[in-house]
Amino acid sequence: MQILRVSTDEIKQAAQELRVGQKILLSGTIYTARDAAHKRFNRMLDDGETLPFGIEGAVIYYAGPTPAPEGLPIGSCGPTTAGRMDVYTPRLLDLGLGGMIGKGARSSAVVEAVNRNASIYLCALGGAGALAAKCIQSCEVIAFEDLGCESVKRLKIAAFPLIVGIDCHGGNIF
Repeated sequence: MQILRVSTDEIKQAAQELRVGQKILLSGTIYTARDAAHKRFNRMLDDGETLPFGIEGAVIYYAGPTPAPEGLPIGSCGPTTAGRMDVYTPRLLDLGLGGMIGKGARSSAVVEAVNRNASIYLCALGGAGALAAKCIQSCEVIAFEDLGCESVKRLKIAAFPLIVGIDCHGGNIF
């Protein structure tokens, strides 16, 4: 199977063509967010506030990177277990979230929301955070700095290797 190159700018269009098990190299802008950030996103939405980045077509990486060593943009940046965000994910998908990157299975509510919104769930290799960091060109904290490694960060990535875990056609690798 051929490895496809995909831009985050076109993730919603690419999701229409991608199928479970396909390998991709993702490039562009993604945002890190874990449990604590998702809880704040939910509260912000309940209060009618704007999220710290445009959700439409965005890709969230469930990761809490370690501090950057001198001369590098980021430290280790491996995926965290995606299921911990499942309670918040359908709402974000319904608001236009383009895709998610994490590890592990997702709830049936998330699978249904991926299908309903023509989105995608991409799996990163767990335990390889130092290797994943080599694909990250820049890192900027954009929200919730008080959360430390769980703050929301804007990452520029190039050729980040991923596998389609859940596609928008009903496919689910799990």
